[in-house]
Formats: sequence, structure tokens, C-alpha cells
Amino acid sequence: MRVLHIITRMIVGGAQENTRFNCMDLVSEYRDDVTLITGPSLGAEGSLFDQTEDPSQTSLLKVIEEPTLLREIHPWIDQKAYRQLRTKIRRMRPDVVHTHSAKAGMLGRAAAWHENVPCVIHTVHGAPFHPYQNVFARRFFQACERWAAKRCHHMISVADAMTDLMVEAHIAERSKFTTIYSGMDVEPFLRAATFRDQTRRELGLKPEHVVFGKIARLFRLKGHEYLLEAAKEVVSKVQNARFLLVGDGILRNEIEGTIASMGLKDHFVFTGLVPPSRIPALVGAMDALVHTSLREGLARALPQALIAGRPVISFDIDGAREVVIDDETGFLLPPRCVAPLAGAIVQLAEDPKLRKRLGSEGQNRFAEKFRHQNMTKEIRGLYAQILRGHNP
Repeated sequence: MRVLHIITRMIVGGAQENTRFNCMDLVSEYRDDVTLITGPSLGAEGSLFDQTEDPSQTSLLKVIEEPTLLREIHPWIDQKAYRQLRTKIRRMRPDVVHTHSAKAGMLGRAAAWHENVPCVIHTVHGAPFHPYQNVFARRFFQACERWAAKRCHHMISVADAMTDLMVEAHIAERSKFTTIYSGMDVEPFLRAATFRDQTRRELGLKPEHVVFGKIARLFRLKGHEYLLEAAKEVVSKVQNARFLLVGDGILRNEIEGTIASMGLKDHFVFTGLVPPSRIPALVGAMDALVHTSLREGLARALPQALIAGRPVISFDIDGAREVVIDDETGFLLPPRCVAPLAGAIVQLAEDPKLRKRLGSEGQNRFAEKFRHQNMTKEIRGLYAQILRGHNP
């Protein structure tokens, strides 16, 4: 197949890792002719391509950076990006155009549809509308998504919760969605404990410390404030509790200041921005993962921790409930509720047998389900079905 993927930016992030794996698998496993069009990878997160340890893998993929494909809304520039996409699609004549992210999803689907591409697919990694927007912004983005949904053959959701959200907002009928979980390289997570002692030493963590990690950009709606508030209660009961914050962002100084003002500086460790290849070792250094974001499709950190045999504590948002099964793989809690969060952390900190039971169950359930090869096989099967003229 000749496949064209379009995404707004290839920063270090879950949607981008999903897209890179899908592109690379299509090239290496199926010998497809694959091109990726991306806007500039601007932002504190850094470019995913720059963080890839083996550049030879990425070299197999044809990548085109389109400078007009920007994340922010700029009507005049967006029109130019749309024209550029139509021109490139007309020149490439792909069998499949597969779009990701809100802006690329809007412009890419419209361009592909008007160029009569036989298979136009969009992946919903996370909805661009959410309850934390003002009502006018939310209605605007919902209207945009309804318009774009009419300009593709099918949509992939990374979690059933994403389909529910889109259907409830009347974006499209349920029959237009298929859930395909976001794939990853599971082997490094299965071996995550191999470098546990070394990684903990590098981070200044001692054997007696019980470490709760959070993997997320230091950004709004990622919920760090709830973890900080819970940590105050946790530390009063479990002195050897430590919190490992993986990621960087615009809130770093603010978060560090809050921690210092709470007298918890000795209980927190920041890694800063790390390449994806570093994540398995950091998960291996943890005893459990805490996920306090307020909106997310299905955060990759959740299955990553479970595959590594680490239990998870998560707010019940979006796709989290599809992998965080209460008292089986972790604890699922009401969003923004600090007391239950602190209680769950204390319970896990004090009970190593419980941590082992929950982590083992998560590993058994999800190691195979989240292999990126399985994701790509399902996605390519969907392409083929649509190209044969059959509705999924």
C-alpha cells in the first residue's frame, strides 16, 4: 500500500509514539510505501525523532515537514496548509491517508477527501473538546469534529471511552468507530526491573524508599497539584515514601516552589525531559504509578506500568478504567479527590504483597494486548477492508 500519515507535530508524546510505531511497522513488516507529513515539532517536549536512540529506524521512513501545519489556529496560514496538503496528496496519490491530532485531522481529512483518496482514516487519541473549556470553545471544536467526521471513511479510537465521548457529542454514529489500543514496544517494560537498583542509585533513591511515579508533562490539566496535596498526607504516615516526576514543562518552577513551601523537597525527584527509551528503566525504579490527569485518551503510562508489573492508581477519566481495574490491577478513584488518592498511596506503600498482586495481574492481562505489532496489524486490516469497499 501507499500510505500517508499526517500529524500536527512529532513531539515526545503518546500520539506521536503511536504514529511512529505504526509508520515503521508498515514499512518493516509489510513493505508498504509510507510517508509522514508533520508540522514543526515546537514545544518544551522536544522532537520525538531527536529522542530516538536508533536513527537508522527513522531513516527508513519518508518524513516531510510542512511549516504551515501549526497546532494553533491561524485562519490564513491554515488555508495555506490545506492547499499544501492537497498538492502533496495529488502528487503522491496514496491509497490511504491516516490523520492524527485535531489540526492535522481537520485539514488532512478535508484535503484527502477532496482529492478522492480511497481510504481516509482518522485516529482519536484524545478529543479536542473537554469540560474544562468555556462553552463556546467546546461547541466550536465539536462543530469542527462533526464537519471533519463526514470527510473520512472511518475513525480509530485508542480507547472505548473515546468512542463514547465522540458519540455522546454527536460527532458521528458509533458504527464509524473502531477501538484499537495504542501500541508500544512491550519488551523493555517486561524487563523494566533489570536496571532497578542502578536507576534508583542514579536518582538518589535508597532501597528502603517506596517510590510512586508520575509520567506526564508539567502542564495544566495533568493534575500534579492533586498529587502534591496528597503527598503531604502520605508523608505524614509513610516517611519513606518518595515521588518521582518524569517529564518537563512550563509548570516546573511553580511545582518545585510548591513542593519547597510544603517542606517536601526531600520527598520529590524530578527527571526532567527524558527520551522514550529511558521510560522503562524509570518505571522499573518505581513501586507504583500514579496518574492524576484530568483528561487523556488512554495515557500510555498506565499500560506501560502494568506491563512492567507495577500497580497503578488513577483518576477515573476517559480510557483509564479500561486498564485500571479496581483491586485487580490498581485503584480507580474519583477525579480531583485528594483524600482517596492519599489513602490509596498509603495502602500500597504499606503493603508490598498487594503491590505485587496488582502488578502481576496487570502484566498478565496487558503485555500482549499493547504490542505495537498487534496495533499495526489491526490498523492495516482496517485499511484493507475499506479499500475492498467494505464498511467495518
